[in-house]
Amino acid sequence: MGEFVLNVMENWGYIGIGFLICLENIFPPIPSEVILTFGGFLTTYSSLTPWGVIFWATLGSLVGAIILYYLGYFLSTKLSKLFKNADLSKTNAWFSKKGQLSVLYCRCIPIVRSLVSIPAGTSKMSMPLFLYYTTFGSVIWNTILVYAGAFLGDNWPIVAQILSRYSKLILIIIILFIVVKIYTKRKKRID
Repeated sequence: MGEFVLNVMENWGYIGIGFLICLENIFPPIPSEVILTFGGFLTTYSSLTPWGVIFWATLGSLVGAIILYYLGYFLSTKLSKLFKNADLSKTNAWFSKKGQLSVLYCRCIPIVRSLVSIPAGTSKMSMPLFLYYTTFGSVIWNTILVYAGAFLGDNWPIVAQILSRYSKLILIIIILFIVVKIYTKRKKRID
């Protein structure tokens, strides 16, 4: 996977970066930390500029986030068949009150940065607000990683490795959270 990512970026430049970040948003296992830090490294010896990489990465983030938003939007009718309306109403109410800012914060957390678009869509968050928070959070994340890659030069994989470990920890926490939620729901039904 890593070689594919690096080849696309070296051969396609900005467009390759935007394409890969779009894919990373839709398929979270593609590591944005590798794409962005290598993109930063590329700015040290190619015609790419840090702000060009950040722009195209942010554009790719927006396209991927919009796709997942609409996936959540259209899934909301399916979810109403799987869950109680009261549970969905509580979730949507929480997201409307507090969750909108989570779109901003979650853009800086690996794995979650992509998935947050789905609940935004299911709760039918205002599209302009969604795009604002998505853009702002993505610019922060992209800027940090691109400049880290540029600063570290040949040592750019250090950041990617650290964030990869962080991503795995977050994935484990998400899985544990889901397992605990399913267990407590089933236990309540049995009682």
